[in-house]
Amino acid sequence: MEPSERTADEAIAARKEEVRRRIAFYASTRTYSPVLETHGFQEVGQVAVMIHCGSRGLGHQVCTDFLKVVEEASHRYGVQVPDRQLAAVPVNSPEGQAYLEAMRAAANFAWANRQCLAHWTRLSFEKVFGRSWGELGIRQVYDISHNMAKLEEHTIDDKRLTLCVHRKGATRAFPPGHPELPAQYREIGQPVLIPGDMGRYSFVAVAGPRAMERSFGSTCHGAGRAESRSRAKKLLKGRDLRQELEDQGIIAMAHSWASLAEEAPLAYKDVADVMRVADGAGLSRPVVRLKPLGVIKG
Repeated sequence: MEPSERTADEAIAARKEEVRRRIAFYASTRTYSPVLETHGFQEVGQVAVMIHCGSRGLGHQVCTDFLKVVEEASHRYGVQVPDRQLAAVPVNSPEGQAYLEAMRAAANFAWANRQCLAHWTRLSFEKVFGRSWGELGIRQVYDISHNMAKLEEHTIDDKRLTLCVHRKGATRAFPPGHPELPAQYREIGQPVLIPGDMGRYSFVAVAGPRAMERSFGSTCHGAGRAESRSRAKKLLKGRDLRQELEDQGIIAMAHSWASLAEEAPLAYKDVADVMRVADGAGLSRPVVRLKPLGVIKG
């Protein structure tokens, strides 16, 4: 029987057996490099779960609400910007502090969402394989946010200054030796998660040596869109995306065809190209490339 002729249940059963085989093999592996060890990876073929979830609209609402507040207040502080989307006020102003508090509340909600999803993932593995997640060797590699403002120290014109670094479409990437890194990561640099699209691959990376001088300790947080959601749906109209992914050995689950189309491979840039640029610029270095086996679109 050809892969395209398999039923959904047969495809899922085959994928479960593949995952079961890999977990059994890699549970006995003992030797690997310090960087891979710190990131939780052992050998080629290890199974990983990548969870990408934010505050489910709360952060967007905070931004929308405070854009109006900050835009009105900026005139009182003599702040002039070329675009209203860049509206700004002093960090220590009442408006600035109120925004930071609201933003942090939204970020905490996002952290809690990811912790819940990670917990349910562990329970799902236990149910399928009949062993505890500890016995299976499941551990969290890293959890990091993006679209966040952080108060940090940076060197500008040979002066050490405290800045509010607001990473939009980016994530923090402190290089090896940075004093704010936990001891576990101080020698290798901060872990960086760079998701790609659901048909190709994603990367687990580590902060590069030039991130502080070139990008305020930042790097990309994903492949980035090549097509808008509406454009992607228009381009893919009439195509069976679920079947196309299954033909590649990828099981896809989503509420609707539209939600799959919005995240289709053609809607994103090739994350390998993005990773290559970030590596070449010294912002982040690839550690592991992840190939999708299954995708759940919430």
